[in-house]
Amino acid sequence: MPALVVAATALAAALPQQGVLVPGESLGGLRLGATRAQVTATWGDDYGVCRSCPRTTWYFTYRRFEPQGAGVELRQGRVAALFTLWQPAGWRTTRGLRLGDQASRVRALYGPLPRTRCAGYEALTLRRGRTSTVFYVLRDEVWGFGLLRAGLRPCRE
Repeated sequence: MPALVVAATALAAALPQQGVLVPGESLGGLRLGATRAQVTATWGDDYGVCRSCPRTTWYFTYRRFEPQGAGVELRQGRVAALFTLWQPAGWRTTRGLRLGDQASRVRALYGPLPRTRCAGYEALTLRRGRTSTVFYVLRDEVWGFGLLRAGLRPCRE
């Protein structure tokens, strides 16, 4: 019986196939401030480590060496930023905005938002308290979501 429990736990801890962004609260079931242990308990321990990132950053992808998935930036052992990678299919917000939607839907659902120009894309930022929710736009299409501690730059370069 214990082997079955371990196997069930391992299956449960994985990047969600259809992640949800709850603006100002969570992305894919994770919250800002989560510990390393909480990240691996939620998304599993099958991640890659960014070698060129200035801060500890983990990449969780659906297939090894394929870009679709999500990332976690850690500062002092806690999650400071969560973001999707390469427009993973099936991700949406609680208001029904989906990756792949036209950028105009962001404004329709969340109102006009400040825009930051990043390297090759734009970031639309919804600020609430100590949290920034980011909608990444590429060629007028919603390409990704992010949830960041307030004060962090929205670009994920």
